[in-house]
Amino acid sequence: MAGSMSEQKLITCRGAEIHPYLDAAARLRLTVFREFPYLYDGTFANEQEYLAHYAQSEQAFFALLLDGAEVVGISTGLPMIDADESFQAPFVANGLPLEDIFYLGESCLLSDYRGRGWGHAFFDKREEFARSLGSRKTAFCSVLRAESHPLKPRDYRSNELFWQKRGYQPTSMIAELSWQQVDAAEPVSNQLTFWVRDEL
Repeated sequence: MAGSMSEQKLITCRGAEIHPYLDAAARLRLTVFREFPYLYDGTFANEQEYLAHYAQSEQAFFALLLDGAEVVGISTGLPMIDADESFQAPFVANGLPLEDIFYLGESCLLSDYRGRGWGHAFFDKREEFARSLGSRKTAFCSVLRAESHPLKPRDYRSNELFWQKRGYQPTSMIAELSWQQVDAAEPVSNQLTFWVRDEL
């Protein structure tokens, strides 16, 4: 159960400062991305491999929501030039300079803390950091799921309207990634569409 708002605080860190929080990031990703629409059934080893790009980037950025001493939310980003090639490839194919783009990795927030404005705060902090680096665009990707997907909850609400209000628009650029899902015995290939904000 979430504590009072007075017990919750948002902190930020960059570069080597993120290292103490990598395990917390892994745990939150494993918890939150197990939900629809990602349906991710990953392992801690998977997470360590994924987060290695952040650990190695001098300009990686974390915004963390703490409830007391517990990390209950995390939002990540790093320059696209430091991101995994799977995320870089669509921009390279479209002739867009990676140096201009700051990649917004993910925002993971435990369910008790949603609907309190932390999502906006996560975007604010990452965009502010991207501007400080001289980035001209921010981008993230979101998995594509059919409206009729059998595991889609009846009360599911997409974040698309929220993203659009933040100035992001979907593009035709697609990343393809495979991961183990809760509804499959073998890893599943998924398509993720990029959302981009052109002016920070």
